[in-house]
Amino acid sequence: MPPKSQRPTGIVLSERQRMVLRAVVAAYVAEAAPASSATISHLLAVPLSSASIRNTFAELSRYGLIEKPHSSAGRVPTAVGLREFLDHLLEAPELAEYERRALQTSFDQFDAGAVIEATSQLLCERTRLLGFALAPRIERMVLRHVSLVRMGRDKLLVVLVPQTGPVQQQLIDEVEVTDQAELDRMAASLNERVAGRTLPVVRALLTRELLALRSEARSLLARSLALGLRVFGRTHPVDSGLVLSSWTELLRQPEFDDPDRVRGLLAALETSERLLEVVGRMLDGETDALSISLGEELDEPALRQCAIVAIPYGGSGHPYAGAKESLNRSSEATDGPMGVLGVIGPSRMDYARIIPLVSYCSQLVTEKLSA
Repeated sequence: MPPKSQRPTGIVLSERQRMVLRAVVAAYVAEAAPASSATISHLLAVPLSSASIRNTFAELSRYGLIEKPHSSAGRVPTAVGLREFLDHLLEAPELAEYERRALQTSFDQFDAGAVIEATSQLLCERTRLLGFALAPRIERMVLRHVSLVRMGRDKLLVVLVPQTGPVQQQLIDEVEVTDQAELDRMAASLNERVAGRTLPVVRALLTRELLALRSEARSLLARSLALGLRVFGRTHPVDSGLVLSSWTELLRQPEFDDPDRVRGLLAALETSERLLEVVGRMLDGETDALSISLGEELDEPALRQCAIVAIPYGGSGHPYAGAKESLNRSSEATDGPMGVLGVIGPSRMDYARIIPLVSYCSQLVTEKLSA
């Protein structure tokens, strides 16, 4: 048995086998039902007899690319067959110009601060699937402002304001400064170094300046820089918010007629752990490439007959990916993406339409965040 959803080792498909597999996938996408040899014959550009189609069915079945789901004579693609189709046979066209204009018009109306939520819902409406978006990582965002607010004897509220995206707040314990006026002066000093830079770049800058001030360790500037390193050196767990669109369109798909299956799917996605793991790998991989994950590849029973089409936004060409001013950039700085968006649906989705649509939305989100 080949590994889940991977191409059988050493198999090279003939042109006839490729043609029939494409037709089986097309029929499955359109009808959500097994395709007979008669149905396939109408989808082929080159005429084949029913006997030739049945023989090709048998060959593709031996390779594990198609299967007969029940007593019907029809065939559907297996997860391995879908992966073969996606990796080697699919030719996704460019998005039609009228769709590009419609999407651009929608994005023109989105507020930059709410573009992630709006994009998730737009993907749902355009694809009739479950749209999702992973909010931008604070590490990858350009900062505008930092505020320091005394909250008690030894607690400090830190407010990080990015140029676009949600404000980040967190408490820091055991801070020696008790005078709010002094904290305001420290914040003013830090803001001279924060505005227009990402967290990794700010950390590198503060470290260099603090090393240069070792002889003035108790000066206001030195203490400001030291506090800044505490503030900007902390992890920010709230920067991984997953935004899901309405479930209504997805649940209209025939694959979700079974209430038990729907309950399992809802439970799996509401916890978000599996989806966060999948899209998190995309961010950690520092790639701008679109990714398609089939259910069997996700190791989550509730997602077995589903697929995830996802693509990062705000990648290496995006000004938020790392400040490129006259600073010598630290090795901590990154040109990776800010977040990920995409759709979840049945593995039977229309990939040829969805891939260019999701890709173009990623481009529009990136442009919106950089405006």
